[in-house]
Amino acid sequence: MDRETGRLLDGWDHVVQCLMELFTTGFGARAMREWFGTLVPKQLGNNLVPSLVVNIYSAICTAIELWEPRFRVIKITPLQTSAEKVRRGVLGIRIDGEYRPRALEGDLTPEGMRAVHVDWSGGSFSVRRAT
Repeated sequence: MDRETGRLLDGWDHVVQCLMELFTTGFGARAMREWFGTLVPKQLGNNLVPSLVVNIYSAICTAIELWEPRFRVIKITPLQTSAEKVRRGVLGIRIDGEYRPRALEGDLTPEGMRAVHVDWSGGSFSVRRAT
């Protein structure tokens, strides 16, 4: 179910929403699923230095590998951003990967490539479909 509209979600739209949920949930936030989530929420508010960006990339890839079998990361690309935006804490990345719609049933056959944009701005995090 779409978290904003209440309409039913399936396919790629559901994966994108699940990625957002995954990236914004810190470890220990869910009862009975303590290890669901990422280290990304702990990084919000820190200065965007190169080592932090690498940690964010690593946290995102690890979380997808562990918790979202319908998407397999192939490439992470930083989006064009100015030095001024980085100083203000704005970061954007594009994650390209294989979409495996039947992975939850054990069929890891890919059905093409998909991408998402992950935006980090002002201490908040968002995930959206890439065009």
